[in-house]
Amino acid sequence: MEGFAAAIDRYREARLALFSRMNGCGTVTVVLLSLAMSCFTGIMAQVAVYLPWTPVPVTGQTLAVLIAAMVLGRRGALSQVFYIAIGLAGVPWFAGAVAGPAVIAGPTFGYLAGFVVTAYLVGLVLERHESMRRIIPLVIIMGMANLVVILGLGTLYLYVWITAVKGEPPSLQAILYMGAIPFIPGAVVKTFLAAFIGMAIMPKERFRI
Repeated sequence: MEGFAAAIDRYREARLALFSRMNGCGTVTVVLLSLAMSCFTGIMAQVAVYLPWTPVPVTGQTLAVLIAAMVLGRRGALSQVFYIAIGLAGVPWFAGAVAGPAVIAGPTFGYLAGFVVTAYLVGLVLERHESMRRIIPLVIIMGMANLVVILGLGTLYLYVWITAVKGEPPSLQAILYMGAIPFIPGAVVKTFLAAFIGMAIMPKERFRI
């Protein structure tokens, strides 16, 4: 039992040292870490399920966004900027292996913008408030970011896109069924999964320099 407790203590010391080093690393390291997390987002984007009544797929991207925020803090937003910019430049790693500037005019760009905002806000809070790195606060902050920021911006942009394509705005019920409601169960699952991952990998001590 003492050996197990000692192993746990060593793990806690190691993760605190790792996060402290990452938080104080230079520009080159930040860019490399951000590129790594953008690649992870691109991989998770290929985990996609298409629904017949909406042009927006269910993907694993949100989990990658939340992990980027936990690992990089507010700089997790940079990973999502890289993800969007590289995809727009031609790397086919958006959902469905899509790429190119036409994505801006597509139905999913609002969700992509939500990734940047979410990574920044969640990362900033977790960076500055170690009390938020526990399971209940993690579930609350990540759930709010997932459901309000990502789904909110995504649904708003989808509303504008449908209005522009069809020449008339969809009803509130229709836009919610296309842009928000189908994604809530997955968002809840990814929120809890991200929270448990955060509990495991994030130090509970202050590490911000």
